Amino acid sequence: MTENVAKPATEVDPEVRSYIRGNTGVLELNRPRAINSLNPEMIAEISRALKFWETDEAVTQVLLYSNSERGFCAGGDVRFARSEILAGNEGVVDEFFRAEYELNHFIANYPKPYVSLIDGVVMGGGWGISLHGSHRIITERAFAAMPEMAIGYFTDVGVAYASQRMVGEKGKASPALAAFIGLSGARLNPADLIWSGVATHVIFSKNLQNFMDAMIDRGIAAALTENATTPPRDSEWSSHEDAIEECFAQDSWAEIETALQAHPDTEFRSKVRELMAVSSPTSVVATAEFFRACRSAATLREALGLEIILGEMLRREPDFVEGVRAVLVDKDRSPSFSPASTAEVDVEKYRSLLT
Repeated sequence: MTENVAKPATEVDPEVRSYIRGNTGVLELNRPRAINSLNPEMIAEISRALKFWETDEAVTQVLLYSNSERGFCAGGDVRFARSEILAGNEGVVDEFFRAEYELNHFIANYPKPYVSLIDGVVMGGGWGISLHGSHRIITERAFAAMPEMAIGYFTDVGVAYASQRMVGEKGKASPALAAFIGLSGARLNPADLIWSGVATHVIFSKNLQNFMDAMIDRGIAAALTENATTPPRDSEWSSHEDAIEECFAQDSWAEIETALQAHPDTEFRSKVRELMAVSSPTSVVATAEFFRACRSAATLREALGLEIILGEMLRREPDFVEGVRAVLVDKDRSPSFSPASTAEVDVEKYRSLLT
């Protein structure tokens, strides 16, 4: 089978390989040492290839996958962002996130099937390049989280907007579940991903190559018919659905916290406390306000506009640099966040920003 590269090859192995096989535009994530953490060059290449294929009548579908056994995508390259901020280059970081959010919007409105094949970990920015596509296909080895509270940031890349509108096996959209996922940083197993609507189909990891070959040879529908399997039923978080709905449907973190403290599901309360033990209080309060704002956002574009505003504020506050240091640079998991409690955070500062 011949491969038509979308642009001339270079001597340096690119961090995203983009090429055409048959009638399929293929995006191969190729930054294994960083588990494909998205940097500006990767965002630019994915955007370039998608725009090229959007008007190419020979390309009828797009396939995005990772060639790393370690996972699909560990998120955006926030170590890069921290380094540039410390160097005084906030504008460079602002442009990086603006380009990433523009890509998220482009994927959400892409006119051709956009298929993400997720094997292993997907976090943060990895959701942004997969969640908005038409098909999110996972394996039994997939797991996901939005861990932004631990790095002094917020649930971005369009996830707060999109996740509140997903149905999944629950049978209905749940803003409360979306807020729980974003605020708690809970790890979602394959069953959770199908139940919540984050993923659309499941295949076995041993069939990854068979699936890709079938999709390229016969199209996405045939590939799913031949390879999709019955979704797993061991969703950890579905057993706490009532508690999630009762606690995380509130309008502010203060109200969520009050509901949590009073809820009779002690196992759930304990899990949430453990998950959020090292969360930035500022991030928690601001993110709860952001989910509230996204409930009434009319479009993804509107929500992404709010992300630009909130992101530029939070990246200039001390918790972002400190959180990334604690989690990804020194890896001591002992951040010194300020303020030190959610009660000390000025909620009106973020509510007025997002109104």
